[in-house]
Amino acid sequence: MASQSVAEHRADAPGALGLAVLTVSDTRTIETDTSGALIVAMAEAAGHRILERAIVPDEPDRMTPLFVGFAARPEIHAILVTGGTGISSRDRTYETVSALLTRPLPGYGELFRMLSYAEIGPACLLSRAIGGLIGESAVLVMPGSRAAVELAMSRIILPELSHIVREARKKSALAGP
Repeated sequence: MASQSVAEHRADAPGALGLAVLTVSDTRTIETDTSGALIVAMAEAAGHRILERAIVPDEPDRMTPLFVGFAARPEIHAILVTGGTGISSRDRTYETVSALLTRPLPGYGELFRMLSYAEIGPACLLSRAIGGLIGESAVLVMPGSRAAVELAMSRIILPELSHIVREARKKSALAGP
């Protein structure tokens, strides 16, 4: 149960958010990207707007401009990413995103792995789900499987995303108008 303070913050959080959905894959297309499609469907069902959807190979020089570009657009509140979180030599999403984060949210990956452990056991250690902020934009990266996307979206991201965005965009009283 959420504390009164958390409940108040959630009540003040924005409702419909503008989102970018990015699938990191060397093989998927829009037609075969069932994990990206699930993110879109779940986000839209929650009342959010998908402003961008892209598929990009797991190559840092191809991913970085997308992250930077999405984060520079004030109408994009969050970037939801699926794929590239494993430990094979080809999986470089974690390294790319972690190098761009201005404020990491370590609890996101920790919570994802804890919840994942209940479903798949110690194999959850192979996931390098990561979250944080690039400037004022939330970035939440989930593994590429539909089961992982469903878990992350239903148990972590959708319940908390508006609150994350509210806090990320809140101006300090010391900063002035």
